[in-house]
Amino acid sequence: MGILDKITEGLKKSSNHIKSNLTDIFTKSKPSEEILKELEDFMISSDMGTGLANRIIENIKKQKYSKEELEKNNFLVILEKEIHQILKPCEKDFFKSKSELKSILICGVNGTGKTTTIGKLCKILAENKKKIIVAAADTFRAAAIEQIETWCNRNNVPLIKSEAGSDPASVVFKALDHAYKNNFEYCIIDTAGRLQNKKNLMEEFSKIIRVAKKINDQHPSEIIIVLDATTGQNALNQIEEFNKFQPLTGIIMTKLDGTAKGGVLLAIAEKYKIPILAVGVGEKEDDLLPFKADDFTKGFLGK
Repeated sequence: MGILDKITEGLKKSSNHIKSNLTDIFTKSKPSEEILKELEDFMISSDMGTGLANRIIENIKKQKYSKEELEKNNFLVILEKEIHQILKPCEKDFFKSKSELKSILICGVNGTGKTTTIGKLCKILAENKKKIIVAAADTFRAAAIEQIETWCNRNNVPLIKSEAGSDPASVVFKALDHAYKNNFEYCIIDTAGRLQNKKNLMEEFSKIIRVAKKINDQHPSEIIIVLDATTGQNALNQIEEFNKFQPLTGIIMTKLDGTAKGGVLLAIAEKYKIPILAVGVGEKEDDLLPFKADDFTKGFLGK
């Protein structure tokens, strides 16, 4: 199954949600003003964001469609164009080879799938013959260390770890130091799940970054937040809070297969314009896919 097929299959709940709602809106005889209002409400309720919804409605108004011309296919043409324009600038070749060590700091709140995402990243990189090391800096939970170790063993990736409850920044320092001395290409850093109202955990997150910069002020190369699509608009709040402590350089959106409201990725892209590096569309090892605007747009609209 190709990437487009996987995206389309993974986004089936979202695309079916769009199709069924548009069928309801356009198959009933009603005034144009009512259709436009229902379209706007539908887009907002699908987590696409008020900005996108307002712009599309204004776009339709500028077209000056007659009542007969205001139909589903015309709306979908405008929607597809707007979605693509929002997402295309957020593409980034995350897996492009570099000569220097690339450190990837993974963050996010509990339950978004950070550790599983790291395991899937390891699989992608290992299959592309990259030399990877992982730092188990989520020392808050012993189970987190065991989980990331299982993924590393599965993909033959070395792991730097310490005892549960130890200083996570020291684990990061050891991992980066080892990576430099042994010519690794990637160092992926797992961190504890953090809530924005836990000030001590957020300060610990900042400490990890400060310690990484002692090895080289270019580290971490990426600060990536893992977001759970099923949390909807709350994902925007998570970005907002993490950005207050350290500017995020990338987003990985997981569990897009588990919601009919995959439109939250559009709202995020429009508001923050942070690169979207990969999307998770299932629980299998190969269900984390590099993000491509064309594929996502087609899959989201069921095309």
